[in-house]
Amino acid sequence: MSPASLEQLATRLDDAARERREVDPLTPQHAFSLEQAYLIQRASIARRHARGERAVGIKLGFTSRAKMVQMGVDSLIWGLLTDAMLREEGAAIDLGDFIHPRVEPEICYLTRRPIDRPLTLLEAGSYLEAAAPAMEIIDSRYRNFKFTLADVVADNCSSSALVVGAFTSDFASLANRGVAMRFDGQPVQLGSTGAILGNPLRSVVQASRLLAGSGLVLPAGSLIMAGAATAAEALRPGLHVSTDIGGLGRVEFFTGAAQ
Repeated sequence: MSPASLEQLATRLDDAARERREVDPLTPQHAFSLEQAYLIQRASIARRHARGERAVGIKLGFTSRAKMVQMGVDSLIWGLLTDAMLREEGAAIDLGDFIHPRVEPEICYLTRRPIDRPLTLLEAGSYLEAAAPAMEIIDSRYRNFKFTLADVVADNCSSSALVVGAFTSDFASLANRGVAMRFDGQPVQLGSTGAILGNPLRSVVQASRLLAGSGLVLPAGSLIMAGAATAAEALRPGLHVSTDIGGLGRVEFFTGAAQ
């Protein structure tokens, strides 16, 4: 597939996100490789940067078995985050900003050193400043949330928004902490941080390898969304959404009306 064709597909996905409308998956009509899917993703994010959005970090996807089963895939993937995706913790989020949003509980790391090479698990902690409880709102641009692996990568791994709680520098023992996501105080997903690659710190290791393989450096002060600890839940208007993670605390938001 030519660079011009990849750019056209990036434009289609970017327009769908901006206009909040579903599109059909790309791969049935436009066969492209996983490598080309990441080129589409990067071109789509470049359009956001051109509009003034600023890079703030990366996200990992399908790091839990629950997410792999839910989405019907079996490979870890990654996407790019911009400042426009950040939503205020504890505030109301307008569901009219999305197509068919779902939410999932995560751990968010803040880097204190540039990640410029593949790291080992023993090294990873020294590259981090802090960690926080977080939730990611995923919102595939594809009709009915159906896609292939290449499709979802091209669509920036369905990333749409993130809510990050208070950071703490005491994050050394997060390998098996309880996770509870609630709607209006009622549990909708219960799990463990161990569902994130067995230890969420392994997400930093995986991120370093993916970045190195793409020739990218993640600057100090960047966010790393480590991946979902449970399956995602569909959002609806009028909810209080909260996630509690043992050893990290709580993160929450409210959902406003869908326009």
